Amino acid sequence: MQHATPNSSDRSKPSICFVAHFAYGALAGKDNGHAGGIERQQATMCRWLAAQGYRVSLVTWNEGQVDGEQIDGVRVYRMCRRDAGIRGLRFVHPRWTSLWRALSRADADLYYYNCGDMGLGQVAAWCGRHRRKCIYSVASNPDCEPNLPVLKPKRERILYRYGLRHVHQIIAQTKVQQELLREGFGLASVVLPMPCRVPDDVGGPAGVADPMPSRRVLWVGRFSREKRLEWLLDLAEQCVEFSFDVVGHANTESEYSTELVKRAAQVGNVRLHGRLPWESVVGFYRRAFALCCTSAYEGFPNTFLEAWSHGVPVVSTFDPDDRIRNSRLGVVADDVAGLTAGLRALFMDRKRWKETSSNACSYFEANHTFQSVMPRFAQ
Repeated sequence: MQHATPNSSDRSKPSICFVAHFAYGALAGKDNGHAGGIERQQATMCRWLAAQGYRVSLVTWNEGQVDGEQIDGVRVYRMCRRDAGIRGLRFVHPRWTSLWRALSRADADLYYYNCGDMGLGQVAAWCGRHRRKCIYSVASNPDCEPNLPVLKPKRERILYRYGLRHVHQIIAQTKVQQELLREGFGLASVVLPMPCRVPDDVGGPAGVADPMPSRRVLWVGRFSREKRLEWLLDLAEQCVEFSFDVVGHANTESEYSTELVKRAAQVGNVRLHGRLPWESVVGFYRRAFALCCTSAYEGFPNTFLEAWSHGVPVVSTFDPDDRIRNSRLGVVADDVAGLTAGLRALFMDRKRWKETSSNACSYFEANHTFQSVMPRFAQ
C-alpha cells in the first residue's frame, strides 16, 4: 500500500483528532473484522492532513496496538478493547472512561466525529468541558431525521441529540441532509463533498481497462438489512446473462446474514468474495460494467465515488441529491424490476454506456478527489 509521506508538523496549524472506533484496521492496513467506507475514508483523510503538516491523531478501540503508535504520521491512541468490561456496566466503564482518557492524551485543538451514535455526545461533552472544538460529519440520512429511526436504545438517542446541539460545526454530505437537519432539529450545516482515494493516491479517475467491460456487475457493502442484498439475489435470478460479484460480509454475524450466504450459494451467477483489502477491490471495479446498489437508505456512498473514479456507472435504488439522475451517472430504480431493466438497457446500448462512463469520470474529477476536496475540509 502506498501512502503519502508526512511532513513535519506545523505548529501554526491546529491539531486534529479523528475519533473513529473501528478505523485502526483501515489505517494500519489490517483486517480487524470491520469493514466500512467511513473508516477507509477517515484513514486516508488522516494521512492527507498529516502530509500537509497538521498534527493528526486517531482514537480507536484497543486492537493490540501500542498506545501512541505512529502510522504514516498519524498518532494512534487506544481506548479499551471493544469486549472489555461487564455487560450493562461497560457502557460507562471502561468504554466511556477510556474514550475520555484517549481524548485527553490526544490533546488536540479539533475533534472530528463521523458516526451517528451516542459517541457524538460523549466526544462533544468532553470538548465542552475542555474548551476544544468538535466537528460532526453526517454519515447517513436517518441520522438527520428527528425520530432517529436507526437509533433504538434511549441512552443512544439522548447522547446523540446532545452531541448534535453541542458540536461547533456540522458537515452534511448532501442538500437533503442539510434540509433534514434544518427542519427536524433547527440546526445549520455546511455541505461538503466527500473525498475519495483513487488508486496509487493519484488525482483523477483511474479509468477502466476495457472500453466496454464484460457482463460483470459489482455489489460492495456489509450484509445488513438496509443494504438489502436479497434484492441483488432476486436481480441475479432474473438476469442470468450477467455475473454478480459480491464483495463484503457482515460486521456482526446474524441469522439474517447467515441466511443470505446460504441463499447466495444457490444462485449460480453470484459469487461471494468476502471482505477484501481496498487494493483488491480496485480490480473488481476495473472489471465491472456497473456497480449495483440495493440500499434502502445511505448518505453518499463511498462505493459510488470509487465506481465513478473508474468510470463505472451506478445502477441504484438510492440517489443522493438526485446526482445520478441529473448528472447522468447511471440508472435509478425503485425496485428489482427497475434494476433489471436498467442493467439490461445500459449494457445493450454501448453508446449510452460510454457516455455514462465518461460523465462518471468527469464528475469524480471535478468533485471528489482529495486534491479538490480536502483543502475545503482543512479550511
